Amino acid sequence: MRKKMVFCVSLFLFLSVSAGDGFCAQFKKTVAVSRFENSTDGTGQAAVGTGMADQLADALIQSGKFVVIERQTLEDVIAEQDIAASGRAAVSETAQTGKIIPAQILIKGTVSEFEAEIQKGGTGITISGISVGSSKSQAHVAVILRIIDSTSGQVMDSVRVEGEASAKGMKIGIDKGGVDFGTESFKKTPLGKATQIAIDKAVVEISDRLEKVPFEGRIVKIDGDTIYTNIGSRNGLAGEGGIFNVVTEGEALTDPVTGEMLGAERTKVGTIKITSSEEKFSKATAQAGQGFVRGMILTENN
Repeated sequence: MRKKMVFCVSLFLFLSVSAGDGFCAQFKKTVAVSRFENSTDGTGQAAVGTGMADQLADALIQSGKFVVIERQTLEDVIAEQDIAASGRAAVSETAQTGKIIPAQILIKGTVSEFEAEIQKGGTGITISGISVGSSKSQAHVAVILRIIDSTSGQVMDSVRVEGEASAKGMKIGIDKGGVDFGTESFKKTPLGKATQIAIDKAVVEISDRLEKVPFEGRIVKIDGDTIYTNIGSRNGLAGEGGIFNVVTEGEALTDPVTGEMLGAERTKVGTIKITSSEEKFSKATAQAGQGFVRGMILTENN
């Protein structure tokens, strides 16, 4: 009798946990990686900034922890808004730009060090940006990352990551002006390896910092009693029944001297219940509250 009771209790707990797994799993936050600035000397400025941003975006995708918005999509949206919105200077530019970014988190970066191999000896020749010779070569890469709340434009955190690599014997190096982050030849050089090390460290740092940031979504459309959200299966939403808080954000508070975004007060105005989900969106109905509109913030109902 005792064994039967223990089995029944265990089965009940298992079913209870399993039933909640679809909604209790940690949601994947949506991030966008902006083109990196390059503050280093030398040529190939655009190639370095674009290449490292794309490499970070790919590494974040491969981590399986985030939904990553394509950089070109981000730049297209910002360019369109720049043309349409002439009154952006009314509030700080960072904050206003943040409001139109199609992601919860924006990641910006500055390449502060991008040092090609340092030859310790020997001679070599350079053909079309690729040098070959015998020597010891080293490379050092450093990037400063800023993690930004895309709604407020506020910098939530910043971190510096570095990568170093070296090689002895036959040296194959790449001149900064000829850097191509998509080639296998670059990846095999000390500079390519140092870049990858810095990117790998960046993914770890970003993951650790964003783990503490609450997940957020948005209402994208209201059609009668149906509420559409931008939270889908790609974010980790499974099935139906999940409850989200509906939150409004008050007037943006900015520093009168610096224009820095200080934040804004938030007010919970109701809750919604998920009725079905697709890859990129879900449908819901109002659980409590009314007057919901496109753009309202959705937070987890813990």
